[in-house]
Amino acid sequence: MFSFNIQQKDKHSKARAGVLKTPHGEILTPNFNPVGTQGTVKTLSSLDLQAIGAQIVLGNTYHLFLRPGTSVIKKMGGLSRFMNWQGPTMTDSGGFQVFSLGAAQKIYKDKTIDGRKLHKFSKSPFLYKTATLQEETSFIQQTQRKSSRVKPAVLDDDGVTFYSHIDGSQRRLDPKISISLQEDLGADLIVAFDDHESPLWNHEDTAKSLERTNLWALESLKAQKREDQLMYGVTHGGMFEDLRIASAKFTNKHFKAVAIGGSYTSKEVLFQVLDWSVPYFDEEKPRHLLGIGEVQDLFEGIARGIDFFDCVAPTRRGRHGTFYISPENGGSAKPGTGRNPAKQNFSINIFNAKYKLDKAPIDPGCACMVCQNYTRSYIRHLFVADELLAQRLGSYHNVYFIVNLVKRIREAILDGSFEQMKGEWLG
Repeated sequence: MFSFNIQQKDKHSKARAGVLKTPHGEILTPNFNPVGTQGTVKTLSSLDLQAIGAQIVLGNTYHLFLRPGTSVIKKMGGLSRFMNWQGPTMTDSGGFQVFSLGAAQKIYKDKTIDGRKLHKFSKSPFLYKTATLQEETSFIQQTQRKSSRVKPAVLDDDGVTFYSHIDGSQRRLDPKISISLQEDLGADLIVAFDDHESPLWNHEDTAKSLERTNLWALESLKAQKREDQLMYGVTHGGMFEDLRIASAKFTNKHFKAVAIGGSYTSKEVLFQVLDWSVPYFDEEKPRHLLGIGEVQDLFEGIARGIDFFDCVAPTRRGRHGTFYISPENGGSAKPGTGRNPAKQNFSINIFNAKYKLDKAPIDPGCACMVCQNYTRSYIRHLFVADELLAQRLGSYHNVYFIVNLVKRIREAILDGSFEQMKGEWLG
């Protein structure tokens, strides 16, 4: 029912091109999965995704559990039929969302952390001599959102009790519930329930979290009833080499597909984590880097042997007026200029006044329908006027850009030019 075959390996790196066969079709790798959090990639239809060339869509178990409810989606024939997507689907476990509602809300005294919501790349307080951790029971409400009125999630050894960001109702997620929900959703690829460590934890706390993740991984396998779903085990261990290696060995031993998750504190640590982990994965198993998918990440991840990526960045950036551009049009991984020199990241901000009379497309040479039909001037006008079409065009271009960049990378692996292409993009 599932098979993963390596078609070509790069001679100068660990990059590889393959094909994953699923009940709903083949996926050519490397591959980028657009994120359809609530059964939709924001502002885009399933027909848009088909035209863009997406091969698979990732849905979020946490959000679909809350609304409309996985029982509804099951009765409607599963996630792919529910959203009219003619192809494979994937669902995550809900573990990261629980982290966002719980550990990510804890307060830390050091002003370097300044109480902001944590994320995968938050800096560890152990990098700062003056940083001290408050009591584990100290939480902050979620920031400046509807969920700010919601009580924080409570973790125990068996799972997590949390409160809906929609209506505040008490809910529960554990390995058995997470897998049951994912079986209701009917995705081809599913993820074992995991405990997402905080990037601010020390080695001892991170080790305890990893122990819990391993226990939940085994419970997830026990809970699985459907044979037509391929389950990914997730590696964790924060920025600690010994924990990352132990997690990679454990996950590879027990699962037919492996995913890398958790916190990294920086992109440099992320790439180091890949170097630590990938050597312990069997060659014939597909590898997914969860929640990562910027341009530099794709090249560096693929060079280190990653097959799958997913990330909300393309649509999130696009909805806020940031458009990806290729190197020949000024895109670069190097710092840009102006007030935010580190934010260039192969992109332009369409709000910039210099685009007011610019007749060029967003990325000259791009074949997407946005670049083929609209000017920078017009798109800037849409954003300034806060027109809904602006968000759609931004999302469309960015998803097209990333999906097709990965396709080009795959072609480069097949014809032996990956190293050259990587150099042209990253310098």
